[in-house]
Amino acid sequence: MARKAVAKTKAAKTGPATKAAKPAIVKPVYVLNGPNLNLLGLREPEIYGSTSLSDIEKMVATHAKKQGVAVLCLQSNHEGDLVTWIQEARSMAAGLIINAAAYSHTSIAIHDALAMLDIPTVEVHISNVHKREEFRHYSYMSSVVSGVICGLGVKGYTLALDAILADLTK
Repeated sequence: MARKAVAKTKAAKTGPATKAAKPAIVKPVYVLNGPNLNLLGLREPEIYGSTSLSDIEKMVATHAKKQGVAVLCLQSNHEGDLVTWIQEARSMAAGLIINAAAYSHTSIAIHDALAMLDIPTVEVHISNVHKREEFRHYSYMSSVVSGVICGLGVKGYTLALDAILADLTK
């Protein structure tokens, strides 16, 4: 509290107060991708587009760098890896973006791991899962994450990052 008072007094003596700087985000935002997403750009381009996972990771990293935050991008076809990374994120990440792919519709283990997080978490789907097969309409993740973005293509990843950063700096 005393620090704020000193800053206000100094601003009053030297001119108009400047906008307060956003707090630094030291920990990275984890970006987790699930099964078959390593084949983006090759697999069903009519649904997922032609952008590769590597391209998405570069896009997110570039966007994050402009925002002054780091990202850690990880992909696995194995449910246990995703659970382990989510558990790790509890202490190592500022926020988490997850595209669990097919595991979104089947994994109670990922649901339970996400439920333990106390960091902003956004579920992302490249396609609009509600315009696809009925089994894709339900996600076990949605009830335990901060928000869900679906159907906006690969831009959903940068929108998710923006949402997490807005939550962290409010």
